Amino acid sequence: MRYAIMALCAILSVAGCAAPQGDWATDEEVMRAAYQHDGPPRLTLFTMLNNNNGSGAHSSLMINGSQRVIFDGSGSFEHETIAEQEDVIYGVTPMIADVYTRYHARNTFHVKIQELDVTPAQAERAMRLAKSSGAVPMAFCARSTSSILSEIFPGRVGQTWYPKALAADFGKLPGVTEEVLYEYDSDDNSKVLAAWDPSKV
Repeated sequence: MRYAIMALCAILSVAGCAAPQGDWATDEEVMRAAYQHDGPPRLTLFTMLNNNNGSGAHSSLMINGSQRVIFDGSGSFEHETIAEQEDVIYGVTPMIADVYTRYHARNTFHVKIQELDVTPAQAERAMRLAKSSGAVPMAFCARSTSSILSEIFPGRVGQTWYPKALAADFGKLPGVTEEVLYEYDSDDNSKVLAAWDPSKV
């Protein structure tokens, strides 16, 4: 089992499921970054899938409640202008949500986007669980994300190590909508953030 997880780490670090590299934002920076989206309370599950063999590579969860955040357990998405604290990305404006999604879609991976409108209480509970998860170890992205969703939907979403299994469970919930994003940029997804200048958007 240990060797299987080590191999999985090597694969997922390429896909976007990697240990964070930068410093966490301070509490003050998190408070300043907070963004309230005017849409309904909603959970959005992102699943990154290999274009060649269809295997799952990464899972993350966008939560729209009293504010909008992305729980990006062991994710590699980071930028000096984006507030992130223990794998929770704050201030998820439409622009940041778009950049986040396109960062993961490239020549070798596409993104499945599954959305589900939920109650305000469910959204807030998901956010509390995300914030209390702490920094997620490498290759635990699906495990940590499914742990949150299994608390919100007990008996319907199970805990799993596999992004595709999580997407399958989530997709069976009544009301889930789904779309898929393909892009064919270079496999070096770091260029998406390196070229991004929020002041010019």
